[in-house]
Amino acid sequence: MSRFEDGFAADKLFAQGYSYTYDDVIFLPHYIDFSTDAVSLSTRFSRRVPLSIPCVSSPMDTVSESHMAASMASLGGIGIVHYNCDIAAQASIIRQAKSLKHPIASDAGVKFPEYEITSLDAFGPSSFVFVTQTGTMTTPKLLGYVSKSQWTRMNYEQREMKIYDYMKSCDSSDYCVPWDIDLEKLEFVLEDKQKGFVVLERDGETVNVVTKDDIERVKGYPKSGPGTVGPDGEWMVGAAIGTRESDKERLEHLVDAGVNAVVLDSSQGNSIYQLEMIKYVKKTYPELDVIGGNVVTMYQAQNLIQAGVDGLRVGMGSGSICTTQEVCAVGRGQATAVYKVCSIAAQSGIPVIADGGISNSGHIVKALVLGASTVMMGSFLAGSTEAPGGYEYKV
Repeated sequence: MSRFEDGFAADKLFAQGYSYTYDDVIFLPHYIDFSTDAVSLSTRFSRRVPLSIPCVSSPMDTVSESHMAASMASLGGIGIVHYNCDIAAQASIIRQAKSLKHPIASDAGVKFPEYEITSLDAFGPSSFVFVTQTGTMTTPKLLGYVSKSQWTRMNYEQREMKIYDYMKSCDSSDYCVPWDIDLEKLEFVLEDKQKGFVVLERDGETVNVVTKDDIERVKGYPKSGPGTVGPDGEWMVGAAIGTRESDKERLEHLVDAGVNAVVLDSSQGNSIYQLEMIKYVKKTYPELDVIGGNVVTMYQAQNLIQAGVDGLRVGMGSGSICTTQEVCAVGRGQATAVYKVCSIAAQSGIPVIADGGISNSGHIVKALVLGASTVMMGSFLAGSTEAPGGYEYKV
């Protein structure tokens, strides 16, 4: 059968000097002679971090903390924990993510001790509000809890008190179970104790809180596979850092916490600061994979490859909240950027992460076909149960 000249081959399309976004290109259909069962989505995030699915959660404080990182790993992807927090907090998030054997993101609210509950909205769809020192679950100890039934029985004067003044303590061992307990045993404990929730602990620190409602919800989830598990048998988790001198101290704490890869977070990766940080990481922690970026040109990519990166992050101005193209007048259409960078990265066996511009499943397909090994998703995942942030419940 003769081959028809129909459409453009990629090398011809991207050699014309135009900058294409994902929405500027579309692929022509071809002949299918295989079933969907024959399709493998296995890929690499970086040189030494294999994945079962090509999905990465973005290092944004509205997207990736412990529950998102653990959930991504359980599905075969990986989460990159943001660094919009102090060093101790980021390291704590890493440790917690690796300890969430069952990445159950509870519907229950978490508040700080001085918080005042003014309405049932604070409970959301849950029957409990939990109290920690920081008002988040990334803290070593759970201080107490308030049940919805307890709060509704209180008078108006009592309700004006700080939550710390009337919460119930859950220091009792009756509430605590090991962090690595099997899901079936966890369900049995919840039924047996009749407490409504249990606290998962590891080395004396709170890892997670699971309620009966949470268990019922996750029963309906699809069965996940082995997930992205490291040599230590725990979830593989990535983290973002900067290129300042203080980030070297941050890196040390992240390595101690068990981080499996670091992403140098910068809108312009081709800088002397990033090149020096790449070399520092590879010299100080040779077994730790470091991902450089962001880049959009072959020249930028080549500099980072020569510096020793284990992966490249591609995208400049294509993210939902990125203003680099508008403010700095630099960037490139994401489809062209991915294709060009992948063309040179493939020569050195460097995996490429297409970062930004993913707003539907078709964009994921386009990024992968153009050469990316994985896609990084921000707004695509923000607002999900596993993402950080408060739950707004309106009747």
